Amino acid sequence: MTRRWLVRSVAAAVAVGWLAAAPVAGQEPAEEPATFTTPWGDPDLQGIWSYATFTPLQRPVDLADREFLTEEEVAELNRADASRATSERRGELSAERDLALAYNQVWWDRGESTGRTSLIVDPPDGRLPPLTPEAERRQAELQEYRRAHPFDSWADRPLQERCMTYQRVPPVPSGYSNAYHIFQSPGQVVILNEMIHDVRVIPLDGRPPIDGRIRQWNGDGRGRWEGDTLVVETTHYRDDTTWRGFPGTRDLRAVERFTRVDDDTIHYRYTIHDEATYTRPFTVELPLESPPGYVIYEYACHEGNYSIANALAGERALEAAGRR
Repeated sequence: MTRRWLVRSVAAAVAVGWLAAAPVAGQEPAEEPATFTTPWGDPDLQGIWSYATFTPLQRPVDLADREFLTEEEVAELNRADASRATSERRGELSAERDLALAYNQVWWDRGESTGRTSLIVDPPDGRLPPLTPEAERRQAELQEYRRAHPFDSWADRPLQERCMTYQRVPPVPSGYSNAYHIFQSPGQVVILNEMIHDVRVIPLDGRPPIDGRIRQWNGDGRGRWEGDTLVVETTHYRDDTTWRGFPGTRDLRAVERFTRVDDDTIHYRYTIHDEATYTRPFTVELPLESPPGYVIYEYACHEGNYSIANALAGERALEAAGRR
């Protein structure tokens, strides 16, 4: 759990102990703790939840022996990120850095530091496990192809650029639109991902996965309740799937766990299993928090996606001029 959740847990334990020891004569009965239950009796996860954070997926090498940052370090990181693309700092930017930022500060919504040095909580070093030899070969081939054929056709462009899917399942936070909208009805949970509006309809009735010949970019999920925790197991990814740029296989399996802990927080963890790619599973922990007043609008991506046509036309022009 993050330091914030740890503090909440400790505070709750202290409060319970104090109430148990306090005299009760002449006092009002203690208020019952809030329960999060749907009308049909399932744990209630409904609402809009943000997983925005700029905490990196992997622990930086220079923080190899540290799981948490200090409060002072967290405050400084949050301050710096909140002003990274403001007009006041443009004088500090090189032309290359300015271009890489893409937008000004108004458009960025990267959240804040979780207090951890990485989103990966297992392995304990906060790093992705080593790739298998076969996965290293696949990754090298993929990178070489992308270098040699970046603009041969629309099919060579990333899925995000083609407006097909972005965050993938499970997600890793990006620069903005890091929100889930969770809906529930008896027997199913529906999760709308804000970025490129992917929707997952997750049955809870124990039905088997879809036919093994059917493969999807974001897989096929099946859910179940383990106490108050929603467990979603996703399989049936496409053969050519990648997860945040790392090569995957059709054997990729993701197990997510959602546990509502208070009005504003869902404890969210997921574990990636892919024996053909990684030498061991790894687990990521992300805070899901309810942002006050947050509204999800339609994510239209590129309407008509003119950027694809323009990029390919530009490449053909360079080839005709002998510059490729």
